[in-house]
Amino acid sequence: MTEIVKAPNNVLSQKAKPVKKVDGQILKIIGQMKKALLAAKDPVGVGLAAPQIGKLLQIFLAKPNANSKIHVFINPKVELLGKPVSKKKGKEIKLEGCLSLPNIWGELKRPSSLSITYLDEKRIKNTKKVSGFLATIILHEMDHLSGILFPKRVLEQKGTLYRSEKDEKGEDVFEEIKI
Repeated sequence: MTEIVKAPNNVLSQKAKPVKKVDGQILKIIGQMKKALLAAKDPVGVGLAAPQIGKLLQIFLAKPNANSKIHVFINPKVELLGKPVSKKKGKEIKLEGCLSLPNIWGELKRPSSLSITYLDEKRIKNTKKVSGFLATIILHEMDHLSGILFPKRVLEQKGTLYRSEKDEKGEDVFEEIKI
């Protein structure tokens, strides 16, 4: 099983390089990424970038919910369409996390919609307009391809970071990280 790279591994702070050719080696890496994403259960993985398995390539996956297929994005280019929106709904705060930063969460505003151009694993060029949670996943994974981890974005926005732990019932308990 392919392990997900954890911070502070320096591969996570490096820029990924474009994929020159979608060949058997690239398809093998995508297969490894899919297995690693599907294996992530606590929390459930919704996205994974190639640097998170130690490969500095412009590839990421997105799986916005349990019933959706895994979307493959190779050499993606994004154009922002919407304004940044907070993930607050009433009093419930939706937090962004990362498989490479276990138990770290943050309040983060990201644009609500975007247009993305990319190759899929069948080597077909696609352009799609995306909004909502999938747009959030895409922007998070694009940051990985640029060597940026989400806490940097949280701090840029003067947001709050949290550490989570399980209580005796197995429920997540969040504590603010003072910086």
